[in-house]
Amino acid sequence: MTFSHRREPLLLLLGDVIVLYFSLWAMLAARYWNIPDEAKLQAHLLPFTFLFAVWIGVFFIAGLYEKHTSLLKGRIGSLILNTQLVNSFIAVLFFYLIPYFGITPKTNLFIYLVFSFLLLFAWRVYLFPSLEVTEKQNAILIGTGEEMKELEEEVNNNTRYNLYFISSLELDEIGGFDFQEEILKRIYAENVHIIAADFRSEKVEPLLPSLYNLIFSQVRFIDMHKIYEDIFDRVPLSLVKYSWFLENISGAAQKSYDILKRAMDIMLALILGIISLLLYPLVVIAIKLDDGGPILFWQERVGQNNKIFKVVKFRSLKSHNDPEGIAKSPQPTKVGKFLRRTRIDELPQVWNVLKGNLSMIGPRPEIPSLVKHYEKEIPYYNVRHLIKPGLSGWAQLYGEHAHHATNVSQTKNKLSYDLYYIKNRSLTLDLKVALRTIKILLSREGI
Repeated sequence: MTFSHRREPLLLLLGDVIVLYFSLWAMLAARYWNIPDEAKLQAHLLPFTFLFAVWIGVFFIAGLYEKHTSLLKGRIGSLILNTQLVNSFIAVLFFYLIPYFGITPKTNLFIYLVFSFLLLFAWRVYLFPSLEVTEKQNAILIGTGEEMKELEEEVNNNTRYNLYFISSLELDEIGGFDFQEEILKRIYAENVHIIAADFRSEKVEPLLPSLYNLIFSQVRFIDMHKIYEDIFDRVPLSLVKYSWFLENISGAAQKSYDILKRAMDIMLALILGIISLLLYPLVVIAIKLDDGGPILFWQERVGQNNKIFKVVKFRSLKSHNDPEGIAKSPQPTKVGKFLRRTRIDELPQVWNVLKGNLSMIGPRPEIPSLVKHYEKEIPYYNVRHLIKPGLSGWAQLYGEHAHHATNVSQTKNKLSYDLYYIKNRSLTLDLKVALRTIKILLSREGI
């Protein structure tokens, strides 16, 4: 792929690790006014390595490894400051509450916190942007639909990509089109290196002989679908056909991944379930004192392979009697507003995870009546039921939300993210979803 941003998270992670360890060396050199000897380094290396691992996790949760981090140049300083304040608190607890990892004198820790913040700030704000690729390669975009326009606008209006579309060719408008005159001359005159095209479209076939000849002019060809997916982290629905699904989507089990994911689901559900039990008496009392109604709410959802199952939540609405399971005019109780805002109402669903009809990460399960409606309105909608649904998912984090009301447009958007997750699912992607979910919950954003 031509875009430098694909390497950003790895480069940022590597740079952060180097800065953290260099800060340790610099702290010792400044503290003792000489080059740190082996004994001092060994005394500090192990405890700080454990601390750095925790810090990197906090960086992930804070979003410092998101693809668009380098764009947030106006906010990056405050983001690093807030993150390091959290990390400083963790460091103080770590070294003061765990005697085994205690270092002496404790002054070293505070000097280190100052050094690490200053060096991280310099690396993130000044050094990293200078490493980005600034030379853009001229390109031509060939395709159709809104996604093509969206792709062209995103690339051409964003300095982070080393690509610029000097022209776009709408395949729906190629009747009487002179490829030689309109495209070839521009390719040679403007030094075009890349052509991004929708090669799955039948309308591009008349252009293929001319495009083939450009191979000998050292022009590179890239599938428009891959660029779109790489930039937007979702699959463009209007560009995919049955062949795309046959190539990229499979309902077959990925044994090693499925086993590890199920083991992680059980472990996390047990931990979260046991911890959340402490809240159950308080929630029960609050709901009963509020309106005296039922504590739990059961609702049917569509799971893997279109199997119907029931999710359980703490009740947050005054009434929910609609036979289709959709509250027409939802009215949260006073306690329910708090439960929904803090996501405490979702906690009983960890028992669905233990039972096995939910995963921690996956497409969010939908109400059966809505599924029937969307299957009629949205092509390929049932593909999202190939895998087990989840408490949180890629579409929950980045897609538009209909919140169990009928909305075809928003559901199409969510499906594009669900398809991306199904195609690319892995433990790494699950970890990214989990960390991003933690960030959202801590910041009280809605998912």
